[in-house]
Formats: sequence, structure tokens, C-alpha cells
Amino acid sequence: MSDSHNVTALVVRPKARERALIPNGPRLSHASGELLSAIQITDEYGDHHTIQVPIERPLTVVLDGKEVATLWTLGASAEWLVLGYLWTRQLVNDVTALESITVDWHSGTAAVQTRTDSSEAGVELARRPPPGITDRLGTEVDGLMTPADAFALAKMPAARITRTTLLAVLEGIPEDDAIYRAAGSVHGCALYHGVDLWVSVEDVSRRNAVDTIIGWMALHGVSGADKILFTTGRLTAEIVMKVAQSGIPIIVSRKGVTAICCELAANLGMTLFGHASRRRYICYAGVERFDAQI
Repeated sequence: MSDSHNVTALVVRPKARERALIPNGPRLSHASGELLSAIQITDEYGDHHTIQVPIERPLTVVLDGKEVATLWTLGASAEWLVLGYLWTRQLVNDVTALESITVDWHSGTAAVQTRTDSSEAGVELARRPPPGITDRLGTEVDGLMTPADAFALAKMPAARITRTTLLAVLEGIPEDDAIYRAAGSVHGCALYHGVDLWVSVEDVSRRNAVDTIIGWMALHGVSGADKILFTTGRLTAEIVMKVAQSGIPIIVSRKGVTAICCELAANLGMTLFGHASRRRYICYAGVERFDAQI
């Protein structure tokens, strides 16, 4: 059984640590908590064991005193997750409009405070987002751009990827899935610049992992144009639209894709790989930008 105190769900590599925070960005609380919990189980033979499971927590996002949504998360870097969520839901479009993001695990809240002069500075910020439609876990599900919005986006600048780079990405991932190896029940997401892994994170949902990466990018002013995003989860329209908003042109998934994902990727000039594991993969879109012989 793994020691839960020695397991991390977030890895920031040296190349990413070299990136400075954007000037006048929000103050972050850097809250943390236990990631794994030991429970007693009985297997199919009737034998009793102690195993680890991920700790899933509700986190209510409160923007200027107004509840926006409740996210269920492992909480590896909750402040990045909250910012990424607000960014991809188009509630925040300028990080400097935020004064602070304060996560309090005792109350299960993430208080997001905007700067009082943000409107005077010409910052477009949705201070009073409309009431959302919630799913069964209480998470807001509207607010994300629609497929029609995504189809209207301009095509991304052409970004090529070689087979050598793709295989390096697939070989690098197993080093950073500590929670999955210790307990399972999580998804992973990683940001690459070429063959260099910059940031990887695990969480209880695909969308959380993607939003956490996007939150880190927004806080550090990192462009997605020359990046690759890897996810262990299947690709849905929601995930592709989130990645498109961040400007990342190449997505690699360990799982499969849906028809609209392929359509969106082709329309936006993105390259899409699925069922990618070890040295096997399927290129669903953007094969003209994939150098399979290099």
C-alpha cells in the first residue's frame, strides 16, 4: 500500500517552473489537503484488505460573493482549477481583473475576488453570471461555448507533430500518474512543449484536469500555440472546446473520441489522436500535419 503522504497529484517540471507569473495576477491561497484515504474492503474471495481511494471534495466557487458552481475535485491545485473553470466558462477573460483566489477546505469554498477598478481599466468580466443549470452533483453545466461558437473560431496556426515526438509523449506519462497507480479512479492531464513535459495533474474528472492546466497557463501567460495536451480520458466536445479556447492545437488521448470531436478538430485546424498508448495510436484529425515517418 502506498504512503499517501508521499503521493502527489501535481507535477511541475523545471521548464514550467522557469515561467514567471503574469504581472498583477491574483493572490493565491495555495491550500492543500490529503489526497488519499485508507478504507477496508472485501474482495471476491471474502478476504479483507486495506486499500487507498482518492478523496473527492465539493468546492463551491464564489465570485464576488455570488455562488457560481460547485466543483467536485481531488484538489491538487484548486486555485488553478478555479481559474481554469472561470476561464473556460467565459466568466473571466483577463487574469489581472482578479484580486485573489482563496480556497478554504474547511468551508469547502473558493472565494474569487475581483479588483474594484477592473471595470475602469476596461477589463471585460462577467461579475454577475446568469444562474446555471446544474447536473446531479451540483456542477454548473452551461456557460461553456457551444459547438456553434467553436465552429465560428478562427483556424489555429498550423502546428506539426512528428511520430518521434508523439511516442515520447506517450512514454513520458506513466512517470506522473502517482494517484492512479496508488488508488485508481482518477484522470490525468499533461501539458507538453515538444517532448518536454511541463505540467501534469490528476483529478477525479477529465474537465477538472484540463481546467487546472488551463488555469496554470492563464496565470503564467503561456501560449498554447506550440503545446501538446495529453489526457487519459475520452475526448468529448466539451474537452475539445476547452482546449481550443486555450489555443492548444494538438490533443492526445488514451481513450476514444466522438464524431463531433473529429468535426470540431478538423474545422479548427487541430490534430487529434486517440487510443494512444505505448506505441499505438489513431490519428482522427489533422493527419496532414502529422509526420508519421519522422
